[in-house]
Amino acid sequence: MLINDLLAERNMTQYYLAQTSSIPYTTLNDICSGKTRLEKCSAETVYRLAKALQIPIEVLLEPCLEKRCSFELFKSNVCHRLKALGDIDFLIDVLENNEIESYYEKKWYPESLYLLAMVDYISRVNGVDICEEYSSLRKQRLSDILYPSSILALAAALNNDAPKKQAIENAIPEFMRFNIVECEVRDVV
Repeated sequence: MLINDLLAERNMTQYYLAQTSSIPYTTLNDICSGKTRLEKCSAETVYRLAKALQIPIEVLLEPCLEKRCSFELFKSNVCHRLKALGDIDFLIDVLENNEIESYYEKKWYPESLYLLAMVDYISRVNGVDICEEYSSLRKQRLSDILYPSSILALAAALNNDAPKKQAIENAIPEFMRFNIVECEVRDVV
């Protein structure tokens, strides 16, 4: 959990937290703004913050220590999960666990939008109404087009963009909405 979220939940200011934790306000401000990473702070600083926020150190550090896999591995895992669960159970699982929002809050935008695109695609092919909860998120778009690594490798090997153009033409519309090129989500081994 991020310190800013905890402060908002508790209706607490950075200044108050700095005072109660005996951490200089500038240090706390640097942590909250992202200028200083919490996992790089001294054990004493982390301890004082956790104590002042009345939470275990592990809870404070957990988001900092979570490892992010490559986007290709993430996509593969999602496709395998879809295959294992089946369409409807996959939809239920993703939506009940609030995964799309969770990734978005971590600022893992490609993962969040990929999962939303998958949910929208699976909903469409099964005639299920889309989840309106994510309507505002559907207005988002990645600034750069994300191609599968295989398409990038082929384009590099051929020394032209024809594979990229072909992949865009064959892409699933729900994914292209977010600038993610995805042509096949079911053919996994």
